[in-house]
This record gives sequence, structure tokens and C-alpha cells, in this order.
Amino acid sequence: MKNLSTFLATRAEWFSSCGREQRIKDYIALSNQLVWKRQGSFFAAAILAAFYFDPISIFAYYVIVVLTEVLDMHLGRQSKAWDGEDPVIGRRILKRIAFNTTASAMAISIFVINIAVQQTSTGHFTPLFFLFSASVFAAMYNSQMKGILLLRLAIYGFAFLYIALLDVFRHLPPLNSEIWLEFFTIIFVLYFIADIAVKFYQGYHERLEKMLLIKKENERTKAALEVKSQFLATVSHELRTPLTSIIGSLELIKSDRLGVLPDSLKPLIRIAAMNGQRLASLVEDLLDLQKIEAGEIVFNFDKIDANALVCEAVESIAGYASKLDIQVIAESCAGDCLITGDRKRLIQVMGNLLSNALKFSDEGGAVKVRVETFGSRIRISVNDEGVGIPEGSKDSVFGKFSQVDSSDVRKVGGTGLGLHIAKRIIERHNATIDYVSELGVGSTFYIEFDRLTNKDGVTADLGPLGQAA
Repeated sequence: MKNLSTFLATRAEWFSSCGREQRIKDYIALSNQLVWKRQGSFFAAAILAAFYFDPISIFAYYVIVVLTEVLDMHLGRQSKAWDGEDPVIGRRILKRIAFNTTASAMAISIFVINIAVQQTSTGHFTPLFFLFSASVFAAMYNSQMKGILLLRLAIYGFAFLYIALLDVFRHLPPLNSEIWLEFFTIIFVLYFIADIAVKFYQGYHERLEKMLLIKKENERTKAALEVKSQFLATVSHELRTPLTSIIGSLELIKSDRLGVLPDSLKPLIRIAAMNGQRLASLVEDLLDLQKIEAGEIVFNFDKIDANALVCEAVESIAGYASKLDIQVIAESCAGDCLITGDRKRLIQVMGNLLSNALKFSDEGGAVKVRVETFGSRIRISVNDEGVGIPEGSKDSVFGKFSQVDSSDVRKVGGTGLGLHIAKRIIERHNATIDYVSELGVGSTFYIEFDRLTNKDGVTADLGPLGQAA
């Protein structure tokens, strides 16, 4: 119970400090945005009133209204430098807001009352409508601070009552007169304005509380991600050295250089070596993922021949493909196939796509790698004849630590990070990666880049796998 009370007190204190700063900033920002809208409406009202009443007094009071707007604009410029940290400056700004609000509300009220006084007929529809518009505007756009809103609406309320009582004191009508009907109607209008002011005030503060909660949770999430990234980086670095030593020792034992192993131990050593390699691969993928998420990977972009890139990727995977008894067939594009990219990282992407295709292919099968041009785009695709991918699995395919459930046919396990890392790398190249697949037929993963031309803008004549003819 004590912990709950402490939490609620801390949360209330945090909302009070953060909320006050945000309310002041929102009030000033919105006031600056709407200054011309307010002035436009009052200028139109002054022009209209000047046709029917004394134009000199109308524009004289309108100038006072404009001067109060200048005060708000000046305060807005001064408040831009406030970072919300110094409470003394915050209190000073709040006092200026209260002063400006009083001056503005009184100027508008006098402007409207002047029209009502000059209107000898009963009803005062025009000045009351102007005052009603100003009140609704305040209820809608001054809901950030309760005190300021109440101050402005209180001044407008006195102006409403003054205009309402103007005809009452002028004519001293009986209770059944329409003058009293108009008076009670104005009282009802004041209730309506108060009601909508409360609704807008509550709505704003509900949104503000949600926004502050989201901001707080965002800060906690960022802190948690930072801790996670540091943890992954530390653990990965600490695992890499002993893993390298363990894998090297196991490979040495497998090679019989330290003596011939008994047949009963060879399967165990082979399994240990294989799982050591899988763990090493996971460590490397974790390091890559941590660097990508932290923005620490530097990409060295240069012109790359897509055919040559595919040739290099196929050669690097050839040993693994031979071990699985799967043929890798490369088909180059005709003509100029230049793209912009980081060769090292794109080889990593191609390695992930090719190794995935090999994992899901049957022994004796084939994996085809194609480089094709589509107008201003170049596509590199990797096609396998494996089991295919079920529909609706894209999030699993490119997600972190996730794999499509095909463990009954998968020959080699994976980290679940390869395609996610590939997608992040491709996105940094302003390229796209996607796939098409059919169950029981196979899958085709492809990446697409913007096509480049040579310096002369002439398509180069390239032979197989990017070699100049």
C-alpha cells in the first residue's frame, strides 16, 4: 500500500511538472498559430459594425484589440527560448499570459459593448453574436490552462450580463416583456459556453495525460533498448573468443591430427563442432543486429556490377552447396547492370539468401540465381525448388528470431536473424527485398535496386556474370 502511494505521488508530481511546461508551450504555440484567424474575424466585425455605427469609435476600440494581439505575439517570440527547465522563467511567462489574457478579453469586451451601447433597438443580436463567437473560440483553443480559461470567460461573462441588462435598465420592462426573454436566453447561452469549455478542457487534459504517459514509456523503452544493446554487445564479444578456441579445437580433433578417434566418439565430435558453428553464427548475427539497430554500421557505397556481385556470392557458397549435393546456377543479365551499394554487406545479404535456398532444397536439386533488368530497376532473384512458404508468413520470414515452421524438412537450423538483417541492410540501400512462394513448388526471394548507367550514359556490353565482352 505504501509503495502504491509513493508511486501515485511520484506520478502526480511528474505530471504536474511536465504537464505545466507542456500546457504553457501548447497555449503559446496555438495562440501564435491562430493570431491571424482571430484578427481576421475581428477585422470583419469592425468593418461590418462601421457601416451601421460610429466608425471612429469602432476602429478606435478595434486598434486596442490589435495592440493586445501584438502583446501575445511578442510573448510568443520571447517564450521560444524557454526550454522548460527554469521554473522562474516559467512563472514569469505565466504571469505575462495572465496579463495579456486580461488585456485581450477586456479589449474585446469593450469593443463589443461599444457596439451594443450604440444600438438603440432591443435585442443586440450583432454584438452578442460577436461576443458569443469570441467565447466559443476561447473555450475551444484556451483549454490548456484552467485559470487562464476561467479568467477570459469570466470577463466575457460580465460583458454578456452588461449587454443583457442594458435594455432592462433602459426600459424597465415588466417580467412578461421580450426583453426579459432575451435576458434569460443570454443566461442559457452562458451555461452553454461554460459546458463546452468544460468539455474541451477535459478532452485536452485527457490527451495531454496520454501523451505524457506515452513519452514516459518511450523514455523507459529507449533506456531498456540501450541496456539490451549493451548486454548483447558485451555477451557477444565475450562469447566470440572462447567459441573460436572451442571450434578450432574440435576441428583439430576431427582431423585426427591429435590421434585417431574411436568410431564411437566421431559422431559426438561432429555434432559438437556443428553446434559450435551454429552458435558462432548466432553470435555474429547478434553483433550485426546490435550494430544495425544502434546505427554503428558504416556503409561504403560504390558502383557495383550486379553480375559480378552474384558471381562472387555463388563462388563463396559453392563449398556448402557441394556438401549438400545441390547445384547453384547463375544467370547474368545482358547489358549494363550497375547498382550502388556496399559490396561487403550485399555479399552478406546474398549469402543469407543462398544459404536459405540451399537449406530448403532437396538433395540433387538446383538453386537458380538471376540478374534481370526491369526498365530503371535491376532485380537479383534466388529461386529454390523447396517446400515453399505458407501464405501470410511474411512477418515470420523477415522477423527477428523467427522462422517459418518447416522443421520436419529443414536440413540445417538457423538463427532466425539472417533474413531480418538482410532486410535491414537492403533498406539502408534504398532498395527492396521480398519473395514469392508456392507450397510444394518452391520460393523466389528477390532484391531490387535502382539501375545506374556508365559515365557516358551508354549501356555496357557485359558477358556472363558481369565480365566485359
